[in-house]
Amino acid sequence: MKHMFSEEKATRAGRQSRHDCNTGLTQRQQGIIEFVDRFVRIYGYPPSVRDIVAGCSLSSTSVADYNLKILEKKGFINRQRGISRGIGLAADVRTEVPIIGTIAAGQPIPVPDQETWDVTGTAERLQVPSQMLQGRQGVYALRVKGQSMIDALISDGDIVLMQFINSVENGALAAVWLKNEHEATLKKFYAERGRVRLQPANSAMRPIYTTAANATVQGRVIGVIRKLG
Repeated sequence: MKHMFSEEKATRAGRQSRHDCNTGLTQRQQGIIEFVDRFVRIYGYPPSVRDIVAGCSLSSTSVADYNLKILEKKGFINRQRGISRGIGLAADVRTEVPIIGTIAAGQPIPVPDQETWDVTGTAERLQVPSQMLQGRQGVYALRVKGQSMIDALISDGDIVLMQFINSVENGALAAVWLKNEHEATLKKFYAERGRVRLQPANSAMRPIYTTAANATVQGRVIGVIRKLG
């Protein structure tokens, strides 16, 4: 049974230079890896630097080359000099994760009974580069619907990779079950004095406030697979 959840993201331009503490990469660099992986799967050959500039919304080929050099130095990609399409992931080892449903990037929406939450019980599977998982267990995927996390670089049609855990640090992007409302939402999680704040990454939307007893973390975002185009 698929589940409907609610989802969000972290800040666009200002956060592209911030490092992901889980991978040691910036969001821009992680996006390049995801773009190269998706491009090869769709077209059967690697992207050019200009493809990466267009597909990752970079300002110039020099920006792309700067980030590609970092990715190569860290061992995430291989490059063949003098070849226009000589960019490839260093390890083409993939892991399958289940896509267990859709999470709405907006206000929380009703979902099936919480007891039916099942990380593995789905026929649909997604293959992702093993490097994205960094050896984590309990990883699943959710499709994103809506725009409440656009400032966290998560847009409608993207897929978020989640690690199934029950607690997160303040500011983490998390899937949170609201017990009384029988609804779930994906927001930035903040445990504050006497309450929990679930913060959208969209300045046009207001946060959700609830009690700690009413909010149960069901996973945190560990990666985003962005929709091409």
